[in-house]
Amino acid sequence: MKAQFRPLIVLFAVLAAITGLVYPAVMTAFGQAVFHRQVNGSLLQVNDKVVGSELIGQQFDAPQYFWGRLSATSPMPYNAQSSGGSNLGPTNPALADEVKGRIDALKAAGTDVSQPIPADLVTSSASGLDPEITPAAAAYQVARVAKARNISVNDVQALVDRYTKGRQFGLFGEPRVNVLELNLALDGKDAS
Repeated sequence: MKAQFRPLIVLFAVLAAITGLVYPAVMTAFGQAVFHRQVNGSLLQVNDKVVGSELIGQQFDAPQYFWGRLSATSPMPYNAQSSGGSNLGPTNPALADEVKGRIDALKAAGTDVSQPIPADLVTSSASGLDPEITPAAAAYQVARVAKARNISVNDVQALVDRYTKGRQFGLFGEPRVNVLELNLALDGKDAS
């Protein structure tokens, strides 16, 4: 009986060492060497101070800033430890209240809401952490941001165009604008 258990124990120990120690160590070293910025959170820094990650949205609600998608995380918006959507269906009154609240906030901030509002400005995402909005959502906010900052609409639109990223490899995903990077550019801060 002892002869049968010994190979099992040895095999278990070898596989545990490979999958629990060697493989994670090799992948960590590879990631740090080849994708250092990404594996460390794609952090954005201004003057050597971390101001956020390009992968996780932040709360912006002042009129002079572009606003991102609503966050459904709790107990605070854009809480990376509580990623998840609201799971509110189209017939749920709470979703209608959320949309109405965001439209009211847009009005209060001086946004002209007479035109159709892009959906990503009034609904939360599946993760609740989206750092990006569509170019249409950014364009919708250009006039408000320009007025609040007392700069020309053309200058603000030029920044939006500059920070609009295309499809991945020209094929995957949709064009998008990172809200934090755009707002830092508006403040004249170069994120690295």
